[in-house]
Order: sequence, then C-alpha cells, then structure tokens
Amino acid sequence: MSQKPVSVVLCARNEAARIEKSIRAIQACQPAELIVVDGGSTDDTVAIAESMGVKVIRSGGKGLAPDRQLGADNASHELVAFIDADHRPAPDALTSLQKDMEEFGLDVVQAGVGIEDNGFWNRAEHDAMAVFQHTPGPRSLMIGVAPTLYRREVLQAVRFDEVNKEQSDDADLFKRIVDTGRFTFGVGRTIVPQYHHPEFSDYMGKFRWYGRRDAEFIRTHKDRAHSMIFHLLFRYPIWRPIKSVFVGRPRAAIYFWVCGGTRLGIVIKKGLERLFSDQPPKTANTGDA
Repeated sequence: MSQKPVSVVLCARNEAARIEKSIRAIQACQPAELIVVDGGSTDDTVAIAESMGVKVIRSGGKGLAPDRQLGADNASHELVAFIDADHRPAPDALTSLQKDMEEFGLDVVQAGVGIEDNGFWNRAEHDAMAVFQHTPGPRSLMIGVAPTLYRREVLQAVRFDEVNKEQSDDADLFKRIVDTGRFTFGVGRTIVPQYHHPEFSDYMGKFRWYGRRDAEFIRTHKDRAHSMIFHLLFRYPIWRPIKSVFVGRPRAAIYFWVCGGTRLGIVIKKGLERLFSDQPPKTANTGDA
C-alpha cells in the first residue's frame, strides 16, 4: 500500500535529555509534518526542537491532555500520530502502522512498545509489555494514547479533556470513544522502542503519577469506577503476574506488583482525602435546649 501523509504530534515538557533522539527518529520516518507541543518547559526542549527545524507550539503548561488536543487541532492531515519524546520509531514505523490500521480495520492503532534495556526495571517493564500489550488486534476498553496513529476524525469527534489537567489522557479519551460506539481501536504488529530512565526512583515517580490519574478517572467517571478498581485489585496483583510466570517472564510479575500496588495506594489515599474533605463541618454545641 502507498503511505498516506501523516501529521506527527510530539508533546513534551522538560525533555531536553531525550527529545533530540526522538525528533531524529521521527524525521527518518518522513512524516508530512512534525509538530512539537511544549507544555511549559524550563529547560532547552524548545531550543533543541527549533534548532532541528521543527514547528513548535507553546501551550503555556495547560496539561498533557490539552496539549495533545492542541497538537491534533493544528495537524494538517487526515492521519495523526502521537509519538512522545521517549519513543524511537524505526524509519518504516508510520507505514507499518498504516498497514496495521488497514489489516485490522481500525480507526486508531497503537504500536507495541518495546523498552530499551538499560537495567532491571527496563527489562521488567519490557516483559510486562510483552505479556499484556504485544498481542495484535482490536481492543474493547482502551489502548495507550502514544505511540498511536489516529484517523483525524476520531480526534475531532471525541476530544481530549481540555479543562482538567489531572485527567488521565488515555483512559479518559478511550472511555469516551467507547461511549460513542462509532470507532474501532486496537494494537498493531508494529513495535516502537521506548527509552525510560532505568532508576527505580524514576519508575516510582511514574507509578505515583499513574495513580493520581487513576484516582481522577474514578472521580470523574463513576460509571467506570468499578472497571478501574477491578483493574487495580485483580488484573495487576493477580491475573497478570500469574500469566507472566506461566509464559516465562517472572520479572514482569514484579513490575505488575510494584506498579499496581503503588497506583492502588494512591487511589485509596486520594479517595480517603475526598471522603473526609466532603464531610459537612461539625456544628458547635452552643448549649441551647
């Protein structure tokens, strides 16, 4: 099949250490256009992108979900790909994703994610992705927002949450895509390498970030709260570790236990905070009969 023109949107904030390699990899894919949406960087992210001839839009730090929508709104072509600063797509990635989209009849297709090996936690995360994310085909609940190729009409019909900067960009978007009943999505055969900092402290920071967004998803989408809670109470600590051991990837079980446990802890903490903050103030006893 002939490749259709693709607009690539790269959302970044303080990604000076990683963005150059990502831009070079994306440029090797020969997209029709590349847009960097900067979310209020205080490092050299913008300077690096501009020095490489890339169009940069400054969002003013509105949040990741609004930044993604801003990039999609400024895209010129009918196919839009979100590729982040930690992704390293191969030169044929955009063509390969289009093939995946056609093969599976999808409106949105995510690439499988392969984590570059720089330490134990990178290997554990890579194994985790292989266990639950690398099976090509349609999905019914959600996929990741990036590295993902979209028909632009999806992002026009179902927009990212542009108000709540604490909202989970992927869980929220795909919840509302499912609600329309109009669009199909899934994971393709394409694999995109991803560079994550290997330190345990970086992973814990990421897990806590996920947990805060899980909690916000539960707060704002009470009709799907049970699904998120089931995800954290069963899929992460039980089902996925069992599957990991069964397929010979025990490191993934450790990843699921630590990631899921951290996220669940944050969800419980946020829930308790809301519970007590929502209590009506106690009325002082004046002694009146």
